[in-house]
Amino acid sequence: MSALTLVFFIVGLVLLVVGADALVAGASRIAGRLGISSLVIGLTVVAFGTSAPELAVSVTGALTGQTDLALGNVVGSNIFNILLILGLSALVAPLIVQRQLVRLDVPIMIAATGLCWLMALDGVISRIDGAILALGIVLYTTILIRMARQESTIAAAGTETPVAFGLKDRIPVQIAMILAGVAMLVLGSHWLVNGAIALAETLGLSKLIISLTIVAAGTSLPELATSVLAAYRGERDIAVGNVVGSNIFNILCVLGISSVIAPSGVGVAPAALAFDIPVMTAVALACLPLFITGGVVSRWEGAVFVAYYVAYTVYLVLAAQQHDAVATYGLAMRYVVLPLTAITVLVLLLRDFHGRKRGGPSAPTSAG
Repeated sequence: MSALTLVFFIVGLVLLVVGADALVAGASRIAGRLGISSLVIGLTVVAFGTSAPELAVSVTGALTGQTDLALGNVVGSNIFNILLILGLSALVAPLIVQRQLVRLDVPIMIAATGLCWLMALDGVISRIDGAILALGIVLYTTILIRMARQESTIAAAGTETPVAFGLKDRIPVQIAMILAGVAMLVLGSHWLVNGAIALAETLGLSKLIISLTIVAAGTSLPELATSVLAAYRGERDIAVGNVVGSNIFNILCVLGISSVIAPSGVGVAPAALAFDIPVMTAVALACLPLFITGGVVSRWEGAVFVAYYVAYTVYLVLAAQQHDAVATYGLAMRYVVLPLTAITVLVLLLRDFHGRKRGGPSAPTSAG
């Protein structure tokens, strides 16, 4: 690896951190300035901004005839977002879950994921399917905008005296911070991925391993940097909203637009239909009981999510290499790990249900 490539790798990493910091700071300040909740900002401005790499990669793939790239990018990113990004964010700081996520956003994420699976059953996500998905992101964004306006109106009605704001709190400055943050995230992730690929090749790693790890996760680096840093800075609504909003955006907007502009729609590989899309659906479904129980994603739950992502990646590598251990590994995951997880979730739900009957913890609380 050349010295210039190493420089780009380091600069890309710095841009990711600085860009995430600018995006979180700008988003949180504009939320406070307009009286809009950090959750809504995280679900829209932050989520859509950090999903720019997924949109660019998938649309490019659709235009160049590499439609498998468009689907694989969305499915892989959504799995990465929930298992690794949400997991790491919870490890940094337990994440408080607002009621809106349980009542609106997570059900929409699950519905969009299920709709994607249903559309993929015939082996292609057609242009009509893509138009339906794209319409979904318009409707979802409209709902969030209306909610934001209501919050802003309530906040304005509750303000009795004018508040003095400094230069950094002015809306144009905050918007500039958000745009600069998104730009640095996109550019930083591009340079970091290219540098990481060169480094991996220098270390003798195969292109297969590189594509299954570095490239697959590369477009989700903005979400990773933003959510983890938001959790560290105490902006936990942004951390959670970024993950859920990005997953909704990826399916409805990224996959929708890619399917519309692809001449024959987006093809669905049998392997993706048999394994990856069901995994994406399963991790989306796992969010609902996880968010309901106590309204907090704890550190140990975050650790379980991270462990699952590691297990998923190991399975992909073993399957791609047609390793002898892949069958045993798959059986262990299917008949040991997954049943134990289901039992654990059921116990948590029953404990939460009985706690509410006895007057214990109620439904998920708002962040405060």
